[in-house]
Amino acid sequence: MVHALEAPQEEAPAETPIAANQQGDGLQIPGSAGMGLIDGYSIEPDNINEEYFADSDVNLEFEIGEVDRSFEYDSSRQQALDVVIPKEPGPSAEVANTEAFSETTPNALKITSQAPVSTFSIDVDTAAYSVVRSSLMAGRMPPKDAVRIEEMINYFPYDYAAPEGTEPFQPTVQIGTSPWNEDKKLVHIAFQGAQITERPPMNLVFLIDTSGSMNAANKLPLLKQSFRLMLSELQPEDEVSIVTYAGSAGQVLEPTPASDRNAILSALDNLSAGGSTAGQAGLQQAYSVAETMAAEGEVTRVILATDGDFNVGISNPDTLKDYIADKRETGVYLSVLGFGRGNLDDATMQALAQNGNGQAAYIDTLSEAQKVLVDQLSGALFSIANDVKIQIEFNPAAVAEYRLIGYETRALRREDFNNDKVDAGEIGAGHSVTAIYEVTPVGSPAILNDPLRYQQVSETADTDELGFLKLRYKAPGSDTSQLIQTPLTQSDPLDNEALFAAAISGFAQLLRGEDSYLGDWGYDQAIALANSARGDDPFGYRSEAVKLMRLAKSLDQR
Repeated sequence: MVHALEAPQEEAPAETPIAANQQGDGLQIPGSAGMGLIDGYSIEPDNINEEYFADSDVNLEFEIGEVDRSFEYDSSRQQALDVVIPKEPGPSAEVANTEAFSETTPNALKITSQAPVSTFSIDVDTAAYSVVRSSLMAGRMPPKDAVRIEEMINYFPYDYAAPEGTEPFQPTVQIGTSPWNEDKKLVHIAFQGAQITERPPMNLVFLIDTSGSMNAANKLPLLKQSFRLMLSELQPEDEVSIVTYAGSAGQVLEPTPASDRNAILSALDNLSAGGSTAGQAGLQQAYSVAETMAAEGEVTRVILATDGDFNVGISNPDTLKDYIADKRETGVYLSVLGFGRGNLDDATMQALAQNGNGQAAYIDTLSEAQKVLVDQLSGALFSIANDVKIQIEFNPAAVAEYRLIGYETRALRREDFNNDKVDAGEIGAGHSVTAIYEVTPVGSPAILNDPLRYQQVSETADTDELGFLKLRYKAPGSDTSQLIQTPLTQSDPLDNEALFAAAISGFAQLLRGEDSYLGDWGYDQAIALANSARGDDPFGYRSEAVKLMRLAKSLDQR
């Protein structure tokens, strides 16, 4: 891309060095009376004298995060050319890494006659996709455990059937041939949350990590820019408070009407990073503030923004999970936004979000902040269905084997389905949720397990039914769940929405190295399928996914 610069007025000695520095809300690059924006970094003129850009061409190189930037001034055209130079993969490109991701074992293949029932909680988190993108754009494969398949799939908006009447969401089921094995089928289960035209007032407590680990351009400065975007979506009756945590917790903004934008922005702009990370103390104060703001009929939520580094106070994910679960009963929900890489404690962030009735997202660019905090703000902050659980009973007369693709961290016991005291995931306004099973029909040559000598499968009256789907959910504020039931019947072929979701699920399995079920199906096939099923893509999310697939193909040397 090209950023026009005003022509320099004076010549400078050729030997004068050019320096770049990083400060404030982004990388400050001098040399112009104008201002540009590069991938969310503000480019301002005041820190390098214009005289450096004289008649002779000069070159300025520096690092932003994990790519090199080169700014070349072409004196003949009086323009600066911005060139991104990816780092060579290797030890020098690796971040000093203390990142922690929850270790997960992929769901096992189940024999229907022995284990016909599958139960899990829905998940609307999207953090895994952004972490994968961050890794691939930095020129390296993502950690295996960072790739949660359901979060990869659910990152994308889908054109699913909208609910009718007063129902909070609409479940739809498609069953079609698996793209990587024609002798198997995919059961594609989709939920589309209802859109809302009016919402109640929101009380938001921004709990912001200002510890020393946040002192990087893609952490606190990006966080500030992200919250600036979000403020434009709030209504005048909404209220905002800001609590920070570092060496100690502190409230830097009293509850303030969202209409007082200047006061909120001033408090944000004055934040700086420094100190250790007393996350638990910050959580305590944030919940205390939120409880004073809560009112009947309003939505109250704590939004924790951090690089995930909790190194002081309660740092054990299980202990923090219990603390958040207790606070959940007060009606105050918790969402978690992750920033930066290198010490991302994903395990703790997931534990907090899952038990706080909230969503976990990872913000790696300003564009991602736009998606999460502007385009999908209502879904992120306003729940329309709580404790959503799925249970499927597969028909052993029609299905020999099955496996759930993803949702390993959301597995529930069979008896949890009817127990309204067991917590599960939430669906926000306008959210879409997807779950995919791969099933092997009875009689298929793709069956992997031999039949048992002493066991017989009882025939059922209707083998067109592959199974029976049951869903439970609670209306917000209710303690009693409601039940939805529907049979699973054949519906070949899959439409483009289901095929694109299948392409992403296959891509995620390749990234995790779990390709034993995929056979010869690889990156080329994932790219072809995603391209053919891309459909309407107004914001380019699906096109970006194809680019990431191509990058992964080049980087994956296994």
